[in-house]
Amino acid sequence: MFQLHPHLAAAIRDVGYLTPTPIQTGAIPPVMEGNDVLGLAQTGTGKTAAFALPMLHRLLDGPRRKTRALVLAPTRELAQQIHEAFVELGKRTPLRSVAIYGGVGINPQIQVLRTGIEVVVACPGRLIDHVNRGTIDLSGVETVVLDEADRMFDMGFLPEIRRIFKHLPKQRQTLLFSATMPDDIRRLTREVLTDPVTVQVDRAAAATTVAHALYPVAQHLKTGLLLELLRHTDTESVLVFTRTKHRAKRVAQQLEGAGCRATSLQGNLSQNRRQAALDGFRDGTFQILVATDIAARGIDVSRISHVINYDMPDTVDAYTHRIGRTGRAAKTGDAFTLVAGDDEGLARAIERALGTKLERRTMAGFDYTVAAPKRDAEFARPPRQPRGPGKRARPAGAAGGGRSGSGQGAASSAPSSAAPPVKRGTQRFRPRRRAA
Repeated sequence: MFQLHPHLAAAIRDVGYLTPTPIQTGAIPPVMEGNDVLGLAQTGTGKTAAFALPMLHRLLDGPRRKTRALVLAPTRELAQQIHEAFVELGKRTPLRSVAIYGGVGINPQIQVLRTGIEVVVACPGRLIDHVNRGTIDLSGVETVVLDEADRMFDMGFLPEIRRIFKHLPKQRQTLLFSATMPDDIRRLTREVLTDPVTVQVDRAAAATTVAHALYPVAQHLKTGLLLELLRHTDTESVLVFTRTKHRAKRVAQQLEGAGCRATSLQGNLSQNRRQAALDGFRDGTFQILVATDIAARGIDVSRISHVINYDMPDTVDAYTHRIGRTGRAAKTGDAFTLVAGDDEGLARAIERALGTKLERRTMAGFDYTVAAPKRDAEFARPPRQPRGPGKRARPAGAAGGGRSGSGQGAASSAPSSAAPPVKRGTQRFRPRRRAA
């Protein structure tokens, strides 16, 4: 229906696409015509194909072996995912794509770029590195895409994006996709888009195929209730969201210790371990993935049956992003949220945004009367040994020259036990840059 090149139409048949989604129906024609496009859509609505297919169609005409299309993404997982979509949809064409992001060596990326690549999918920070080194030429870019622009703003990438646009030709096509439109993104659209065609998918569209339920529970009983939910619910793949990296790791350890096939995805992991966790979740090695919001932004797994908010998200928009990971592509899913006492205000705000009262549930047979411990034994960090001259502090129990407790290792298979109490005033903390 879009009059795409026969090679692309064949690739669409190969991957089993049958009916275009609303964002694809609205965005593909104006992109093919060369217009700037502002796409307002949640994750899981098919927006990657909405820009990848018309871009590939246009790139089939014109020079080869030079960078003509640039896609900016907030996380390495999302960049890799978009790159794989270009490879799959363009497999019958001579066009080539590469993903460039931090956390891995830059030299292999330089070698690939030197061979001549038409489509570059990049995270802003690593792309700036290549620009500064002179290892990428953006002067021939004809189309640039900002995907999940609101997430890039949340992660502080707006200055890098503005720097990148200074290296792009003024005569270009620009496509910007965002789930929400905060004021900073509105200002950015005015800066980088020219007479854009706006394509909007109803904000709640991604949520209509999801059944929502709230589970009021005391903070100290969350892990026990989570285990009961998993034991008594028919699930496929389950994505569990936590507020912090430390908690994601510990919850995954506790689930694994209880016999679940679980792993975590959080910023303390190396790129190789992050990719292994994501690949294992996609292929079914792990049934449960525990992740933070930032780490989960690149996840595109079509068969996630349940999203469980172990911790309530910070905003209504974050809730919509989270639950958009299930009920994708017209499939149904469930979103369970564990609601502690101080979460009720945000729960009511979510209900107002969805325009409906969410069901409050209790788990039959679960003991909600267990008293809270005097100390946070579940998530307290273990004490560190005092630093000696010239020595780095190590967690208690670390052996030899290893890095136990650094977050780099695989999740333990034993249930986590109560951590020793931490003495106040005996530790020094240095601020660390936030990682995905």
